[in-house]
Amino acid sequence: MSIKISSQFDAGAIEIVNATSAHAIDLNIRKDSHADFAQWFYFRLQGAQGEPCAIRLLNAGQSAYPKGWEDYQAMASYDRVNWFRVPTRFDGQVLTIEHTPAMDSVYYAYFEPYSWERHLELLDRAQMSEHVRMLDLGSTIDGRDLNLLVIGEPDAGKKTVWVIARQHPGETMAEWFVEGMLDALLDPAHPFGRQLLKETVFYVVPNMNPDGSVRGNLRTNAAGANLNREWLNPSMERSPEVFLVRKKMEETGVDLCLDVHGDEGLPYVFIAGSDALPTFTAEQAAAQKAFSDAFMIASPDFQDVHGYPKEPYTDEVLTMGSPYVTHAFGCLSLTLELPFKDNANDPDPQVGWDGARSARLGAAVLQPVLQAVRQLEK
Repeated sequence: MSIKISSQFDAGAIEIVNATSAHAIDLNIRKDSHADFAQWFYFRLQGAQGEPCAIRLLNAGQSAYPKGWEDYQAMASYDRVNWFRVPTRFDGQVLTIEHTPAMDSVYYAYFEPYSWERHLELLDRAQMSEHVRMLDLGSTIDGRDLNLLVIGEPDAGKKTVWVIARQHPGETMAEWFVEGMLDALLDPAHPFGRQLLKETVFYVVPNMNPDGSVRGNLRTNAAGANLNREWLNPSMERSPEVFLVRKKMEETGVDLCLDVHGDEGLPYVFIAGSDALPTFTAEQAAAQKAFSDAFMIASPDFQDVHGYPKEPYTDEVLTMGSPYVTHAFGCLSLTLELPFKDNANDPDPQVGWDGARSARLGAAVLQPVLQAVRQLEK
């Protein structure tokens, strides 16, 4: 049986250069639609059962984040349910995946995908709770629904918590995180979830970038817009996702916001705040540190040693989601970063960082969220 490479499925993305021999499969990482970002890959290999495969991604050195390939191991699955890491090496230009498939069909991906169907199932499962209303904010450029989950009964005395994920669609760990958070929040037996439903209203957008997700983009939507650079001046033509979410935030107000992402390079879980803003206050800095301290107690996967270096303020800062929300609403707004690689604090050679660990982190975040909203009342 001859080998075959394909990617015509939800989030599939690859370019075939040469695939005549399992021992020398040459591919290119495909650019995002209407943009120059190239990092996400997801493809299927058939016909190589029992054969040692050498899969070379020839243009990895020209990708958006070449340092993301250092100490990186690609993910593979036979059933798209159970994913595992496979030996991968990077020579500065070419990323080589070496694997002997045990089955005739195997999938390889940059990170464990989160499908559009699973996204819809997550929304549907959540709306079955008596505490949840699902709202349609509008449509994306490709005509997909942009949905918002409202969790808890809005009340004048309740704090407003916003959680958005996957502004960058290839950062699928962000939606895995939201799935874990929602399951815990809506679990009647979860102590922090029960208390938060009494004291807060959650506004959750599990997938900010539906078009980019299905198209197999790393960072952009159908128009080639990086949504995390659109917050100051979004438009329905270029960035309807941000335009619609920002409009809803203006209606509800924001007391706490989490913008969930994945970081290609750093093998850690960490937060980035809005410290660069000239208006950033000592109170906001204290609230940010309190959240971080509480998160470290709630989850051993979270840490505050490794993260982004402090950068001076530039005009670009207000185009990003988390700083814009801090600026516009005067609230605590944090970017939460999860790794594409393993978590160096607690490595797992078999799966590295994956969807399940992201979901567990999502459940754990309820504890620091509860502490943060109670701090606002003092």
